Amino acid sequence: MKLRSLLALTLAAAALGTGGGAWAQTYKSEYKMSLVLGPAFPWGKSGEIWADLVRERTQGRINIKLYPGTSLVQGDQTREFTALRQGVIDLAVGSTINWSPQVKSLNLFSMPFLMPNFAAIDAVTQGPAGAEIFKAVDKAGVLPLAWGENGYREISNSKHAIRTPADLKGLKIRVVGSPLFLDTFTALGANPTQMSWADAQPAMASGAVDGQENPLAVYMAAKLNTVEQKHITLWGYVADPLIFVVNKEIWAGWSEADRAIVKQAAVDAGQQGKALARKGLVEADKPLVKQLAGLGVTVTELTPAQRKAFVDATRPVYDKWKTQVGAELVSQAEKSVADSQK
Repeated sequence: MKLRSLLALTLAAAALGTGGGAWAQTYKSEYKMSLVLGPAFPWGKSGEIWADLVRERTQGRINIKLYPGTSLVQGDQTREFTALRQGVIDLAVGSTINWSPQVKSLNLFSMPFLMPNFAAIDAVTQGPAGAEIFKAVDKAGVLPLAWGENGYREISNSKHAIRTPADLKGLKIRVVGSPLFLDTFTALGANPTQMSWADAQPAMASGAVDGQENPLAVYMAAKLNTVEQKHITLWGYVADPLIFVVNKEIWAGWSEADRAIVKQAAVDAGQQGKALARKGLVEADKPLVKQLAGLGVTVTELTPAQRKAFVDATRPVYDKWKTQVGAELVSQAEKSVADSQK
């Protein structure tokens, strides 16, 4: 009996080492997900939803721990993509802006005033340009699975309402580490100051910087009205799509069935996160704007003519970066945007 039992156990172990059971030997007890923002923000919530769905749908085979504040790379947002490729990070929900130093085509979404509304964002991410960007991310060494969203980046400051490019003259504006952002704000006469998000809020509170640009959901969750950001202009100059990604070696270690689960969970989490990022802005009465006004914040919504002045002021930057991003890719995006507005 003992010999038979031993033989049975040996055969069972061999079976687990092949086919669908290969995960028993290659799965880690815990996987690290990098995020810039925690679950209090739509960005971080997207990651949390993804991790929860994966854990639930794999019956606990894949357990993911969230590391917000890009803590796995000491808060340096621009190093996140490299760390993913190297295996320091297993999964991430990341910003196209932060990863643009490693993947040039991701600068597409930072082209000033390319996408006038949410329909335009969806048209670009879900169209030919979005597909090309996923190919570029894959080629750069990280596997993209789904799109998410951080939102339109609106500008706030502690000094005065911004209605014209001249109103930005001399203002110290915190920006992420992107040459395109530096070019855009320099063209508008501002003094762009590059710093991490962790450093940004203390800088605003102390007056070291005058303003910042971020989605309204980030503004609200971070309570930026408490750090002197009393003026907001809704100008929709760039959108900030997010990408759900996984390290390729980690991906290769999972069974085909679990890969399908992880990918579908990313798609589902991306849709839920996008809804959170747009909440209060897609409704006809824009309740989020009313909520801001209720906090004593001056909210400026540009007229078409006012917005055009900003478009014209940043056009040289747009033309310069169209070549750098890739003229064909930008043209694809422009066509998708135009079609979405019909």
